[in-house]
Amino acid sequence: MRLYTSAAVAEYLGLTERRVRQLRDQNVLPEARPGLWELKPTIRRYIEYLRGSGDGAAQLNAERAGLTKAKREAAELELQRTRKELHRTDEIKLALMTEHVNFRNRMRLIPQKRAATLADMTDRGQILAMLQADIDEALEEMSDFDKAFAALEDSDERQTETENQGAALQGVPVGDAD
Repeated sequence: MRLYTSAAVAEYLGLTERRVRQLRDQNVLPEARPGLWELKPTIRRYIEYLRGSGDGAAQLNAERAGLTKAKREAAELELQRTRKELHRTDEIKLALMTEHVNFRNRMRLIPQKRAATLADMTDRGQILAMLQADIDEALEEMSDFDKAFAALEDSDERQTETENQGAALQGVPVGDAD
């Protein structure tokens, strides 16, 4: 078994002698005798150390990988939101609530809308057909979920426009605060 000095080990590993001594002090590179190393086991231990099996480096690499993955997933979700492929829960709740309120109002207007016409009708089939057409129309409007989101976006735009007009009338600067 041939032993090498810290200078020789440093040269083989591409390190400084000081770094070899630091790794010795960290129990990464154990000495065969004081100031002397076996080359093969030393190189093997150094490679294991670089791969992350030493000094908590594996845990650090795992944390970095997890952080990178989380950032990528967040970026993908933001891209989906930008493309309108993904919506926040509060947006969906508001759209559904708006859709249901509109449907309820539409259904409640049918009697007022048809009362005079139905009062003069005697044919039960015509009455049913007219009421069924009104109900189908309301249901058709409710079945288009995109309309609910479009209505929300329109109301958001109108609200922003109204707020900007009100601010302009009061002499307040209008624009993004970013």
